[in-house]
Amino acid sequence: MQYTEVGRTGIRVSRLCFGTMSFGGDADEAMSAKLFKRCRDAGITFFDCANVYSHGRAEEILGKLMKGSRDELVITTKVFGKMGDGPEDSGLSRPAIVKAIDDSLRRLGTDHVDFYFCHMFDPAVPMEETLRAIDDLVREGKVRHPAISNWAAWRIEKALGVCALRKYARVALLQPMYSLVKRQAETEILPMALDEGLGVIPYSPLAGGLLSGKYAGGTKPAAGRFNTNAMYEKRYGEAWVHDTAARFAEHARGAGHHPVALANAWVMSHPAVTAPIIGARNLDQLEPALGAVDIPMTETLRREISALSREPAVATDRTEERTN
Repeated sequence: MQYTEVGRTGIRVSRLCFGTMSFGGDADEAMSAKLFKRCRDAGITFFDCANVYSHGRAEEILGKLMKGSRDELVITTKVFGKMGDGPEDSGLSRPAIVKAIDDSLRRLGTDHVDFYFCHMFDPAVPMEETLRAIDDLVREGKVRHPAISNWAAWRIEKALGVCALRKYARVALLQPMYSLVKRQAETEILPMALDEGLGVIPYSPLAGGLLSGKYAGGTKPAAGRFNTNAMYEKRYGEAWVHDTAARFAEHARGAGHHPVALANAWVMSHPAVTAPIIGARNLDQLEPALGAVDIPMTETLRREISALSREPAVATDRTEERTN
């Protein structure tokens, strides 16, 4: 396993982060334990969670599994999603954040999380209220660093400005969607992260499994997210996305790599990326993802893979000034 620093925090983590969304859902407690053990045996020290994963069950399972090794691990969780019917059971208001962190820490069986994500942007709450609430959690020792997922780049920059102006704990880690077929983060979020010294742990590096190779040639397996989740069908339903996935799978196998390993390695090779978030429902799915760290992603190989996909639009209309 390779290791790196999260932005400017001084916190060192594995170059792969394991996402625990399957814990308590697609992976029962016994399988979750096997996945956790295999990750630890492979040298993974970074685990991403959220209060809404299996409605708190993922946090409970992760909490049990990390007993005895908490000090060796870097743990994240998130706040925003609906956890109940009360006014404080969702969103990014101060009361919601205070309640959510205490509930998450109880389920995780720890006194702090290393990074606490705003899971989505909450337009109903002033940004200053959210950032002040998380700053208080940092001062109380319940959170080491604030983090943001699924916010536009301009909102992240605004948050950094508010933190600097008010002397709040600075946002240190981002979690955008990023894969070969979802490259919008390359336009502003990833360059911004490099410039601001922020860590980045992208989710869905396999595009919901589309880049795993199992959908190549229009094949639709009997089981998988595209069969059961309309969100994934909508997110990745365009024909060019499936064409890209098929070309990528062919390229990967022609180069002697498992598509899962290569897709994760491509995401990991962006200079702004700290660690892609890998996920799995079973050990067979996990194993090729672990192989991402063994692929020497040269500039030539990254360009070849990138050329299989659509390049995102530049941030302005001056396309003649595009630079790589």
